[in-house]
This record gives sequence, structure tokens and C-alpha cells, in this order.
Amino acid sequence: MSKTVTLRLDDKIYKRFKKLAEEDNRSLSNFIETSTLRYIEEHGYVDDFEMDEIRNNRSLNLSIKKGLKDAALKKGKFVE
Repeated sequence: MSKTVTLRLDDKIYKRFKKLAEEDNRSLSNFIETSTLRYIEEHGYVDDFEMDEIRNNRSLNLSIKKGLKDAALKKGKFVE
């Protein structure tokens, strides 16, 4: 089910988004949604190649497993 979100934009940014949406023949809402999803896909996740490297790095995986186990046992301390 779709949800409604209110977004406050500066006039300059609104006009820029509106212009870009019109150039792409999209509604403003669809432009913002599509652009946000594209940004997340490009910057928020590792790509398949990177994930394969992580999965195949034995020492890294052992270290992560040890860290998770230590955290569950409340061993160690949080370093900021």
C-alpha cells in the first residue's frame, strides 16, 4: 500500500527537481522516489564483485564471526 510523505523543500531545490522531473516526463513524486532508490542502489550497498570478495576472504569472515560471538557475550568494549 502506498504511503504519503510530506517533504519540505527550499524553492530553489523544488524548482530544480520539478524541472528535472518534467524533462524526464515524470511526476515530481516519481522523480524523487526513483532518484532516491537509484542513489541507494549505487551508494548504499556493495556490488556483486565486492560481496564475492568479502565472502571469499576467510580471515575477514573468521574475524567477523569472532566479533559477533564476543558481542553476544558482551566481551570487550565499545571504541568510539
